[in-house]
Amino acid sequence: MFTDFLFLFQNAEIETQVKSQSFLDIIIQSGPVGIAIVLIEILMSFIALYIFVERYLNIKRAGRIDESFIHNIRANVGSGNIQAAKALCLSTDSPVARMVEKGLMRIGKSLRDIDAAIENVGNLEVTKLEKNLSTLASISGAAPMIGFFGTVTGMIQAFYNMSTQQNVTPDLLAGGIYQALLTTAFGLFVGIFALIGYNLLVANVEKVVFKMERTSMEFMDLLQEQAV
Repeated sequence: MFTDFLFLFQNAEIETQVKSQSFLDIIIQSGPVGIAIVLIEILMSFIALYIFVERYLNIKRAGRIDESFIHNIRANVGSGNIQAAKALCLSTDSPVARMVEKGLMRIGKSLRDIDAAIENVGNLEVTKLEKNLSTLASISGAAPMIGFFGTVTGMIQAFYNMSTQQNVTPDLLAGGIYQALLTTAFGLFVGIFALIGYNLLVANVEKVVFKMERTSMEFMDLLQEQAV
C-alpha cells in the first residue's frame, strides 16, 4: 500500500512539473513582445501589491483612535491644563492628534482662525493618506491596456504568418495566439487586483476622514463651550 501511495505521489509531482514547464513554454513561445509584456505586467503587479499593503497598513494605523483621547483632551482643556493636552497630542501618532495639537497651539485666537488651522492640517493629513493611490489607479487602467496591446500584436503576428506561408499549421499560429491570450490574461489579472485594491483603500481613507471631521467638530464645540 505504501508503494502505491509513493507511486501516486511521484505521478502527481511529475504532473505538477509538466504543468509548470508547459506554462513556462507558453510564455517563451509567445515571442519577444509577449515575454516583454508579461514581464511588464509582473513588475506592475509587484508595484501594485507593495502600494496596497503599505497604504493599507498606514491607513489602518491612522484610523485607530482611542475613544478616551478626546475625553482626556476635554478634561485637560476644561481644567485649563493646555500643556497636558498638548503633551497627549504629541504622544499620540495619528492625524486626529496632529489636528487637535494645531488647534491647541492656536488657542487665544478667534475660533475661525483655529478652525482654519485645523482644516489646513486635516488637508495635509488626507494628502498623506492618499499617497500613491493615483499610481495604483493608473496601474488598474494601464495593465489591461498593455495586455490588449499584446493581444493586437499577437493577432497581427498570427495573421502575418498565415499570409506568408502556403501550408498553415497550428504550430505556425501558436506563437501569435499564445501572445494574444497570455498578455490579455495577465493584463486583466493585474488590472482587476489593482482596481479592487484601489477602491478598498479609498473606502478606508473615507472612514479615517470621517473620524477626523468628527473629532475636529467635537474639539471646536469644546472651545466654544469654554468661550461662553
